[in-house]
Amino acid sequence: MLNDLLATRVNPDVPSALSGLFVNDPDPRAISFAAGSPNESLFPVAAVKEAFNTAIDTQGAHLFQYQSTQGNPDLRAKLAARIGKWGRVTTTADHVILTVGGQQAIELVAKALLNPGDEVAVEVPTYVGALAALDLYQPTYYGVGLQADGLDLDVLETTLKRHPGIKLLYTVPDFHNPTGITMSVAKRQQLVALANRYDFIILEDSPYRDLGYDQGPLPAIKSFDTEGRVIFVSSLSKILMPALRTGWLVADGDLLAAILKVRQASDLEATGVTHAAINAYLDANDLDAHVTVLKDHYREQCAAMVAALRAYFPDEATFTTPAGGFFDWVTLPESVDVDQLLRTQVMPNAHVSYVPSTNFYPARDVHNGMRLCFSGLTPDVIDAGMHRLGDQMKAAVRGVKPVF
Repeated sequence: MLNDLLATRVNPDVPSALSGLFVNDPDPRAISFAAGSPNESLFPVAAVKEAFNTAIDTQGAHLFQYQSTQGNPDLRAKLAARIGKWGRVTTTADHVILTVGGQQAIELVAKALLNPGDEVAVEVPTYVGALAALDLYQPTYYGVGLQADGLDLDVLETTLKRHPGIKLLYTVPDFHNPTGITMSVAKRQQLVALANRYDFIILEDSPYRDLGYDQGPLPAIKSFDTEGRVIFVSSLSKILMPALRTGWLVADGDLLAAILKVRQASDLEATGVTHAAINAYLDANDLDAHVTVLKDHYREQCAAMVAALRAYFPDEATFTTPAGGFFDWVTLPESVDVDQLLRTQVMPNAHVSYVPSTNFYPARDVHNGMRLCFSGLTPDVIDAGMHRLGDQMKAAVRGVKPVF
């Protein structure tokens, strides 16, 4: 069989962490809390259309030529200035690489750093897309739990002492995917100190950092970097449009050179046409004003989600109260298998979907949590869907069978 010729990293018997994540329900009553998608009614379509026209009119045929591996220099300069203003990261366009979404940035970092068996620390739960990218390079994972103010640094340090070969830590510090938790400033600074002491690299993935409902972004972990060992990753997908497929990273020294090397082998460069259009959009529009509109909407949607959790879910459930971003995380008693419930009860009976917690753990071994995304739904739809979902969860808690 041809399967015998495949690399072990694409083992056909082990599906991607992203495979089958969002189950389609054709029922007209279906409500999905699964996909982490921005609210498309808020996309600045007319302004972006004008920006593409401006870029083409200004640069003509040359716009469609090969450009640079790092990407549009003017856009890189704007992003460097933005993370300087909102994240207190002192950097320049020379240290910025434009990527095909934040997902490619994560994969490029994994490709540049990881050999099979290399040891990686991740928050648990963690972003499923990061697991999909890291899995390809066959690391050995160590999970570190989250507290209300972010990564449990005591557990992390214990893990580092036991496994001194850990070379990479992956974290989503701002309005975490999937829990909505934000890492405190003190922990950000302490995390860099641990990285310096135990000699590992931090991959800081921060696509939601602009979307704090009531406060500006916290200083990035990268702002505390004293040895060039933090790689900052972000994206315009959550604050502009996902289909523009524009992510970006900030790195220094040997890390920057290594990422550029694998980038050249991967796709030479990202799309110059799109990046020129985004640059034109930023020249003509106030991105921060647009972000304020987004935050006003997402604040209302999050409040509807939290209110519905309080009103409709069983008392045995716990949940986070995000201060920004797209997600809430719900934990049910350990005996509840929310994956099984989704397939056998919730979707057939209530026509509501969510992402089960197994997807967010490297070993896929935690069954009693769920990620709920509220960003694409109106408060009324959120309330109706959560009422139906809450009824299912109450029934499950009352009559659940143990997970073996």
